[in-house]
Amino acid sequence: MHFDRELDVKGLHCPLPILRTKKALSEMASGEVLHVLATDPGSLKDFAAFARQTGNDLLSSSEVDRVFEYYLKRK
Repeated sequence: MHFDRELDVKGLHCPLPILRTKKALSEMASGEVLHVLATDPGSLKDFAAFARQTGNDLLSSSEVDRVFEYYLKRK
C-alpha cells in the first residue's frame, strides 16, 4: 500500500505508540497515509479506538511475526 510517511514505534508500550502516531498525523496533510509499525499487542485495540475517536481512517491492520502494521489516512 502507498504511504506518505512511516513511523516505527516497535518496542514502545501504551500509550507511546498512539501518542507518537497522533503527533505524526498532526504534521501531515489531509488525505496523506501514515504507515505504523508496532510490537505492543494492545495496539490492535488502541489503533481501532484511536481511529474511531479522531475520525482518521484505519485503512488496514495486520500482524506478521509479532509486528503489527497499520495504515492510517489523515482526515
